Amino acid sequence: MLGQMTQEHPHILVVDDDNRLRELLRRYLSDNGFRVTTAEDAAAARAMLASLAFDTIILDVMMPGESGLDLVANLRQESDTPVLMLTALGDASDRVTGLELGADDYLSKPFAPRELLLRLNNVLRRAPAPATDIAPVRMGEVMFDPGRAELRRGGERIHLTTAEAKLLSVLAANLGSTLTRDDLTERSQINGGSRTVDVQVTRLRRKIEPDPRQPRYLQTVRGEGYVLRSDSG
Repeated sequence: MLGQMTQEHPHILVVDDDNRLRELLRRYLSDNGFRVTTAEDAAAARAMLASLAFDTIILDVMMPGESGLDLVANLRQESDTPVLMLTALGDASDRVTGLELGADDYLSKPFAPRELLLRLNNVLRRAPAPATDIAPVRMGEVMFDPGRAELRRGGERIHLTTAEAKLLSVLAANLGSTLTRDDLTERSQINGGSRTVDVQVTRLRRKIEPDPRQPRYLQTVRGEGYVLRSDSG
C-alpha cells in the first residue's frame, strides 16, 4: 500500500450501481495510489461533478435510470474529463457506441484488476507533447496545436477525447504521410485496434471537416491507411 495521499494523486470518480464492485474498486484503486470518490448512479455522479474536479471517471454502462451512455454523452457537452467505461455488454457495437459518444476507453466485465489499472493509467497518460518544431496545423477554419494538443475554431476550443488528441497528434507529426491503422494504434497507444482507429477518425472528421462525408484534410488512402493534410499541403 502506498503512503499517505496528497493532492498530486489522481482523483477518480467511480460510478456503478453494484455496491460490492464499487467498494472493491474503491479499495483497490486507493491501495494503488489514487484518491477515489464513488457514486451509485448518474444523479449522484452529477452531484459530485458539480462540486469536485476529477482526473478520470470510471463509469458503468448499465445503471437504473440514466445509463452510462446517456451520462457520457451529456458530459461531453461540457467536460473534457477522461471516461473509462465498464460494460457487461458482449456486442462490440455497443462498446463502439460508447467510444462514439466520447468515452476514452472501455473494459468488459468481468475484468482483471490489473487490466483495469493498466487501462486507467493509459487513459490518464495524455498524448505526450510533440517536439516543439511541429507547427500548428491549419485545416480551413480549424487549427490544431500539437504542442498543446488543442483543436480550435477561431477562439473557441473544440473538445477532444484523450484518444482523439493522441491520434491527431500522431497524424500532425507525420503531416502528409500515410500511416497504417497498425501504425496509428501503436504510436497513439489507443486500445482496441484498427476498429477503434476507424471510430476515432470518424469522430475527428466531424470536428475538422466542412463535409465529413467528403474529407479534405483527414483522408483515407485506400488499402493503406490515413493521412492528414493541411491548407499548406
